[in-house]
Amino acid sequence: MINGLKSLSTLISQKVNSTKQGGRCVTCLSPHASFGLCQGCRDDLPAIRWACHTCALPLPFASPGLQCGECQVTKPPFSRALIPWRYQFPVDGMIGRYKYNGHRKFVRPLLAGFSEFVEQQLAADQRPDALIPAPMHWSRRWQRGFNQALDIAEFVGSQLDIPVAGDVVRRRRRVTAQRKLNRAERLVNLAGVFEVCGPVPARVAIVDDVVTTGATAKLLADALRDAGARDIQVWALARTPG
Repeated sequence: MINGLKSLSTLISQKVNSTKQGGRCVTCLSPHASFGLCQGCRDDLPAIRWACHTCALPLPFASPGLQCGECQVTKPPFSRALIPWRYQFPVDGMIGRYKYNGHRKFVRPLLAGFSEFVEQQLAADQRPDALIPAPMHWSRRWQRGFNQALDIAEFVGSQLDIPVAGDVVRRRRRVTAQRKLNRAERLVNLAGVFEVCGPVPARVAIVDDVVTTGATAKLLADALRDAGARDIQVWALARTPG
């Protein structure tokens, strides 16, 4: 909170809790919705059924412990990724309406579902000591009005009782928007952009809204590992299919 004002994530959390038992579905407008989605639309979300054990890249078949080709060739600096949905309809639109237009009602059901997903996937002794949201340059945050990664981290942290370390890492400079860049261009674009500003717990989870090529997660994980983190996870709402 700043000057007594509630953060966006606090408002989202309060709204989620107040609409658990009713309200209209944000996708089909059905009046029978809890957490902002009716049961039919909830069942239709593009869940990742099979994924790389390390980076959560969606895979076409099931194989326990299987890694994608890239993770087999180059081991990522993080141990695992927890990502429940593919970045496809309607999840892509729900995230976009929230992220670029500030329409919070579209992200509320995803936050609720994501918290449940993480709780089911991780035993208590596997949970990180702190959540570290992917940092946003101050000028972009001022322009948008919020950092969506921080909102996600604060909501999930409040649900799972995990502290959020929002000031541990900062962006040194503003970079070109990543959306139109390929993986190699993203790595060049982000080179040297992250700076660790404080002590880092041994077990952390990087939190973001979408993982596309994984460039941001890998460079951020590298910076955290250099600063002393030993077990690093990546948590995100959605993963772009390969």
